[in-house]
Amino acid sequence: MKGPFICRLCPRQCGVNRTAGELGRCRAGGVLRIFRWGAHHGEEPPISGTKGSGTVFFSHCPLGCIYCQNHPWTSGGAGEDISTERLAAILRSLAGIGCHNWNLVTPEPWLPWIREAAELAWADGIRLPFVYNTSAYVRPSTAQEYRTLQDIVCADLRYASGACAKEASFAADYPDVARDYIRWCRDQVGPLECDEKGIAIRGLIVRLLVLPGHPEEAVQNLRWLAATCGTGLSVSLMSQYTPAHMALRKPGWDREITEEEFAQVTDEADRLGMDTGWTQPYGTATGDDELLGKNMPAGEAAVGTPRLPDTDE
Repeated sequence: MKGPFICRLCPRQCGVNRTAGELGRCRAGGVLRIFRWGAHHGEEPPISGTKGSGTVFFSHCPLGCIYCQNHPWTSGGAGEDISTERLAAILRSLAGIGCHNWNLVTPEPWLPWIREAAELAWADGIRLPFVYNTSAYVRPSTAQEYRTLQDIVCADLRYASGACAKEASFAADYPDVARDYIRWCRDQVGPLECDEKGIAIRGLIVRLLVLPGHPEEAVQNLRWLAATCGTGLSVSLMSQYTPAHMALRKPGWDREITEEEFAQVTDEADRLGMDTGWTQPYGTATGDDELLGKNMPAGEAAVGTPRLPDTDE
């Protein structure tokens, strides 16, 4: 990144000069930082396919979710500082091992750097679809500026109420921001499209993580999605909430969801006729130790703890 960069990428709009050493609300500075990269096989089937999704986990995050399973690098900032040239080399490597796409997990703090790296890879004639893997806390104007990094969008829709968003992610404006972004995705990215082998090439997937004590948040979002994007939208219903980070010490958030809570959401999806997508089996919540543990499959490259987590947040 050359020259001063006054950061207004995310809805926080800190306005700090990151290239002068100032840190934003997300604590990202002026040097690109990643935590891990490799071929990930734990995404939705059209994303992971048979050869894996070429995933890069970026350090720092505009949100501050109290239950974040990736907190060592999202809020803690763990990772390695790298150049855009190094990121371009990683993109080339992921393409070289046969990954179906380039999967950017929480890329919001680093969009200018990522685009520079992508342009270096493209200049070599190397191009895969980009998966923009996001909390959906994204300004539509920023999304438009970095449209070339969003062939496929995997967007969480976490909250329907500002009160819940404030309590769990310190972002009372999240519902309005996320819904605006998903409308943008509806218009600019469109429905999910796959090739003849069932591998995604473009389009929108919305993920709904059911939260303990708050299944109505996902129910309300399902109704909004059906009314706004149609019942043919590809939706991924997720039961994997696992208390981690600050949630371990916060009553109400310090437990897994119940089967009845998850059924409220899946029953609503059935009632609405939203049958395009995936439903994670109940009981697949994964402990924090396992998420951040060991045993990355052979052949994957990593920075930091040697295992790809099973969730994007």
